[in-house]
Amino acid sequence: MSRPSKPNQTTGDTASTGTSLPLWQLLTGCADAVAAVRQGQSLTAALAASRPAERPGVQALSFAVLRRLGTAQALRQHLVPKTPAPWVDALLLSALALACGTEYDAHTLVDQAVEAAKRRAKPASGLVNAVLRRFLREQAPLMDAIASDPAAQFNHPAWWIKRLKIDWPAHWQAILAANQIQPPMTLRVNTRHGSVAHYHARLADAGLITEAHQADQPGPLVLPHGVPVQRLPGFDAGDVSIQDASAQLAAPLLIQAGGHRLAAGSRVLDACAAPGGKTAHLLELADLDVTALDADPQRLSRVSESLNRLGLKARTVAGDASQPAQWWDGQPFDAILLDAPCSASGIVRRHPDVRWLRRESDIAALAKLQDAILTALWPLLRPGGHLLYCTCSIFKAEGQERIDAFLQRTPDAIAQPAPGHLLPVVEYVGPAQHDRGDGFFYALLSKTTQGD
Repeated sequence: MSRPSKPNQTTGDTASTGTSLPLWQLLTGCADAVAAVRQGQSLTAALAASRPAERPGVQALSFAVLRRLGTAQALRQHLVPKTPAPWVDALLLSALALACGTEYDAHTLVDQAVEAAKRRAKPASGLVNAVLRRFLREQAPLMDAIASDPAAQFNHPAWWIKRLKIDWPAHWQAILAANQIQPPMTLRVNTRHGSVAHYHARLADAGLITEAHQADQPGPLVLPHGVPVQRLPGFDAGDVSIQDASAQLAAPLLIQAGGHRLAAGSRVLDACAAPGGKTAHLLELADLDVTALDADPQRLSRVSESLNRLGLKARTVAGDASQPAQWWDGQPFDAILLDAPCSASGIVRRHPDVRWLRRESDIAALAKLQDAILTALWPLLRPGGHLLYCTCSIFKAEGQERIDAFLQRTPDAIAQPAPGHLLPVVEYVGPAQHDRGDGFFYALLSKTTQGD
């Protein structure tokens, strides 16, 4: 079974559509990206294939379209029951999704979508024109006609909605709503280079942040809007990294596991480490002997690039976490961080394509993989050591259910206090909006010593 790559959890639609490029050109690139996603390719890979000058605008449009793709698909089915050719279909879906928003004047959008069709698929330009103009004429009754379709209403697949209703009966609508909101940009300060309060002052000097920061609050810094990393003071020098608040919990949880700080020089395994944010955070907080393991050599190179930028060092190993005989040196680890491959259902607000790429059958397959990795890595942990299991998923089948099953079959494993499931819902404190971070799951396990 092929293994899903862990998405880069820091990615967000930070690009602006402000560009001198004509809208038809951006719509063409957007249709390319949407068509690729509907054929099973990640949006990240699809955008990488676009021209650099077009990429920011295409990314912004693609994020908007994928957040409304359920609505657009239901509308297109009503308007054109027979599915058009893939690229023409993607162009129609893109234009319909954008027409449901406020990004563009509706008539301008239709004109530019027709122009895109004329330049890429001229025989279909008449169809595109007729469908979009009919939508403008009949928008209200068409929206009424699809109102009972859950995928159209919530812009997630029906199976996804059903699973959330079962797992989180009191929160499923809030989760779906949060997934539709552009997340903030969250920063992790490299405290080897300076304090959080000092870096906050640097952000203020650069005009990137205005909120006051209390010196006794060392946690993540949140920018209200994303900016290119080149604008972050000291980014190239390794003073700061981009990492969601939920993901920033991993390193301190493992380092302080059991109420005792990991000793300097402790052997730590970061399994499934790419792209390396948690590896780097461990080394920023403590002097550890870290092995960063990942099955994908190309993605593992990103771990090395990140560590080099931050001035940190770890041993990087390309290997399958479920097959330690292929790479383990036989020396036990004092602590293990397992950020297991998962559905990425907790970071959909940053990766709106994930909901359309996943299939219901993927969850059982991923749960089987998570079980296999947990079972394989447990013997590598020394007695008295700790394993932190985490996934960027909000599905219980990839979180608490996996840990409950593991504890039942593993007599020397003991559950320790941990956050459990974190939901990506937005809190309102007075008039202010507070972002709680991405959806995540954390479980901390300790290994009994002889006689315990």
